[in-house]
Amino acid sequence: MRDPNFEQCVQACYECAVACDICASACLHENPAYMRRCIALCTDCAAVCRLCAAMLARDGEFARALCTLCALMCDAGARECSPHKAEHCQVCAGACLSCTLACRDMLEA
Repeated sequence: MRDPNFEQCVQACYECAVACDICASACLHENPAYMRRCIALCTDCAAVCRLCAAMLARDGEFARALCTLCALMCDAGARECSPHKAEHCQVCAGACLSCTLACRDMLEA
């Protein structure tokens, strides 16, 4: 049986990836110039979250290093999205924060 932190981290990564994809797409349709950084961070964050979840599942050699990067990117995503009032940005900020915490818990275990 795997560590519960592992399961939570993988799940948080996938949920964050989906939230980031939704947020980036919505921002792209709303005001791409104003939301440029949000779109870029969400797009990159989604990609790293998916890769992190997959590498954790395979117990990849660099999984811990990627988990560290994932936590950093998700933290940046949460800080970028949280000031925006749009619901998709608020959902994304919450998912990013959850993923940041799950990655950190995974690293501390």
